[in-house]
Parts: sequence; C-alpha cells; structure tokens
Amino acid sequence: MIPYDCYIDEGSPFKSEKLVKLKSFLADCGLDYDEQIEYTVTLNRSGGEILCTGSRHKNTLKCLAVAEQHQGEGYLDPIMSQLVTNAYNQQYTHLFVYTKPENASIFGSYGFYPLVQSSEILLMENQENKIREYIIKELSQCPSIDENKKVGAIVMNANPFTNGHLYLIEQARKHCDILHLFILSSQGKGFSADVRFELVKQGCAHLDGVYLHRSSDYLISHATFPNYFIKDKKQAFAANGELDLLLFCKYFKEPFQIQTRFIGEEPFCAVTNQYNQQMKKILPEHGISVVEIPRLKTEDTIISATTVRNYLAEGRLLAIEPLVPPSTYRYLRSLKELPHE
Repeated sequence: MIPYDCYIDEGSPFKSEKLVKLKSFLADCGLDYDEQIEYTVTLNRSGGEILCTGSRHKNTLKCLAVAEQHQGEGYLDPIMSQLVTNAYNQQYTHLFVYTKPENASIFGSYGFYPLVQSSEILLMENQENKIREYIIKELSQCPSIDENKKVGAIVMNANPFTNGHLYLIEQARKHCDILHLFILSSQGKGFSADVRFELVKQGCAHLDGVYLHRSSDYLISHATFPNYFIKDKKQAFAANGELDLLLFCKYFKEPFQIQTRFIGEEPFCAVTNQYNQQMKKILPEHGISVVEIPRLKTEDTIISATTVRNYLAEGRLLAIEPLVPPSTYRYLRSLKELPHE
C-alpha cells in the first residue's frame, strides 16, 4: 500500500534530472547506479523526496534501496510489487536478486529463495528448485555415465564460434570420455544466444561424446555481474566470480559428474584472465581440476572471436574464413546486417 502522502514514479529508465536525483539517492545509500538498468521505480514524498527505489535489468532486480531513516517502515512493499508486475508484463517470470547476505530475510519475505552465497554476495530467485528442474531437463539428453568415465566441462560464450573454440573442445575431448559444453544464454553484445548455440552445435557435429547445454539463467558472463553494492570494483568482480564458481560446484558438479573444467589461455583480456585464476584456486577446493589449454594460432596470430567480429564489421570476409569452421563462415556470409555491438 502506498502511504497517503506519497506517490510512485517510474521510468524505462530514468533520464535527465530524475536520473541525477536517483544516482544521488543511491549514493547516499552506499550504492552505485547500474548502467544496465532498463526500468526504475521510486516511492516519493509529495514534495519529490525519494524514500525508496528499485530497478530491473531483464529478469534481475537491482539497486533496491530504502532511505536509512525509513528502513523497516514497509516502504519497500510497493516497490517490489511494482517491479514484479513490470517484469511479468515483459514476460520475465523467473526473477533473481543479488544482495548482501544479511538481507536474506528481507527478500525471503517477498518470495525469494537463496540459491548460492559467497562471502559478500547472496543470489536469490523467486522459484524454488528451478535450477534442479533445469538440470533434470539437461541430463535427460545425456546417457547414463559409468562411474569409471572421465567427465569434463567447458563454459563458453562463442561469440561467434571460431576454430579456436573448436580446438579447445577437441583438445578437451582427448582428455575425457564425456564433455559437457555449456553455452552461455545471457544476451550481451554480438550474436544472439540461439545463433551462438546453433553454430557450436553445427561446428561440433563430428565429435562424439560431446553434449551441448544452454546455460539458462544459471551460468553468466562477467558482463552481467552486478557490482553496484561493492565500492571496490576490482573486489566486486572477484566476489561475483567466486559466486558464479560456487554455484557451478554446488549444482553442476555432482549431477553431471564433472571432474575437470577446461579453459582457454587468455592473453588479451585481463578480466577473463583473472576469472581463470579464480577457477584454478576455487574449483580444486571442490574436487574439480582445471586444465588450461593454449590458444590456437594461425600464422602467428591467436584466433579470437573479437578478431572475427572486427573483421566482420570491416567487411573482410576472406580474412575470416581461416579463423572459423565452415558452418560459421557460411552463416557469416549470409548475414544481411551485423549483430548489435
């Protein structure tokens, strides 16, 4: 219920003076504004003072804050109601919230359930056991695995699928009997999740013992990590990486019988390299070994999806051909317009 002297304001997202005012309010609450926000709602006094706010990026609720002097007064109720209604209207019914561990009971009262927790971040979802339903569905596509089999996993974006990705998969397959490929479903810049999945599927069609899975909402790229409530952004990335890896260990290891996670060497991106180092530290603590495979080169050039996208933007299709499998090249040649960057 909205207090009698208050009103709800909303924007998709806020702009101009409203955005400046929102950022100031969040800063007073110890939060940064998340630039990925698509929708914001605030509870305001009749004079315009913000009492409480919350925002949404796709199916994730973000930047929820109540003015310190008004905490515990129920002002978050209309904000949560409005956010959930807005999300449902946009066809997002499976919702997540990243928060501090001490806020578990607050969001639990709104129907959110703990999913995984690191030292600094708690991830909650509004559908209990949804991840187990996802895993059961994915396992139904795989044969039962003998306990003596060696099982590995790769998590990749493949934006788009290159010969470098294929090389990583082929090398990993030599080390194990069964290889699970989790293709990130999160949609960032570049090619859509469906296109990326299909290109990997076509490019790996000749390999047996390789099983593809859409990652759904449970394995995310570093581009979607929330960091608005941790001031030290370097620390924020490390905390989010820890959360993502703990989720992998907690929910994926045993059902898929994963013993090894394979990663590609990362000479270019410092952020991805940091995540690789986290994997080498955290996964072995949970019984998963990590094998890093050197990048594939062509004429002393390391193959990367970034290079392919740059060549595509420049219209250099012939330069792309030796960098990607034939199925990817055919798709790229068929494009009438470039994917969103």
